[in-house]
Amino acid sequence: MAHTVPDLGYAFDALEPHIDARTMEIHHDKHHAAYVTNLNAALEGTGLEDLAIDELIGDLDRVPEDKRTAVRNNGGGHANHTLFWELMAPGGATEPTGSLAAAVTRFGGLDKLKTEVNDAGVKRFGSGWSWVVRDGSGIAVLSTPNQDSPVMDGKSPVLGIDVWEHAYYLNYQNRRPDYLAAWWNVVNWDAAGEKFDAAG
Repeated sequence: MAHTVPDLGYAFDALEPHIDARTMEIHHDKHHAAYVTNLNAALEGTGLEDLAIDELIGDLDRVPEDKRTAVRNNGGGHANHTLFWELMAPGGATEPTGSLAAAVTRFGGLDKLKTEVNDAGVKRFGSGWSWVVRDGSGIAVLSTPNQDSPVMDGKSPVLGIDVWEHAYYLNYQNRRPDYLAAWWNVVNWDAAGEKFDAAG
């Protein structure tokens, strides 16, 4: 069964003023759609078409060598963006709750977490992602290049911020730190909490 682009679950303009409607439309309908199209093309005839995306990118060695780079890049793009849409929501909670809140407290608090995630995103040279991942009973911050996913290294993402320019350039131009700071206004903490609990 071919991979598909998931619905956003909210309107393109639902995250304004932090993320503008035009960026969301292009990002979802063009960039994500291109990853899915290219992924399906790369998987054709491999026998791997029906694998769930995290299962697929979690074991890239099973992908034929001549298809592996295309599956890594486009499969990672599909997985990362699917998660990205889920981790944003209009008018959600302003901070984590439940077991994720406890993990954030042990990490040093929400302000420390935001600082480290933003710093990882700012320092990511070129394009990539800044992540919060489950680490034992707690959390850790890391970043990945291009469309690589923590899943490729056996880690479970809890939050992920796209720092490719296509995620922010229309509103923020080269001001990646401003975009990262604004992104925290649209976090879907309920979804992040569910990801944290599911990875336990």
